[in-house]
Amino acid sequence: MRQSTASRQRRGTRSLDAKGLEALALRYVGRYATSRAKLRDYLLRKIGEADWAGEAAPDPDALVARIAELGYVDDRAFAEQRAAALGRRGYGARRIGMAFRAAGIEAEDGEEALASAREGALDAALALARRRRVGPYAAEPLDRPARERAIAMLVRGGHDPGLARRIAMSEPGEIPET
Repeated sequence: MRQSTASRQRRGTRSLDAKGLEALALRYVGRYATSRAKLRDYLLRKIGEADWAGEAAPDPDALVARIAELGYVDDRAFAEQRAAALGRRGYGARRIGMAFRAAGIEAEDGEEALASAREGALDAALALARRRRVGPYAAEPLDRPARERAIAMLVRGGHDPGLARRIAMSEPGEIPET
């Protein structure tokens, strides 16, 4: 949320220099799991919110590169963690890929995690079906409109339409095989 001019004047205008920007970046990566692109966006936002008091122009790209070089930000590890978390929640490879694009993960950093998500597609789809109580986890057989909604829900979750149909068409208690 951007501060209004009046609130800035009341509190006094914040000034930011290279040392302060680095402190903000380190505090951010210490608190949140992040990617290089998300850290860069954060730094650009902070630069825009404050008055720059440094001698040279701010260079958030160089700061992000230095922090990544030190190992505080690792896009590949971030992608693996995000893919594992989303897979446990029941999301498929397509939805995980969308999350990677939103976080600014490069294709080469996320390809291993996506391959792993594709291998665990059935388990992830079943996890989502369990959470939503559809297909094999439904209390009673679903009628046609409910099955169609279940298929749509699984497809929106990033799963292949064929797999979504197979799970949604399953009878309660009948878990589909690979």
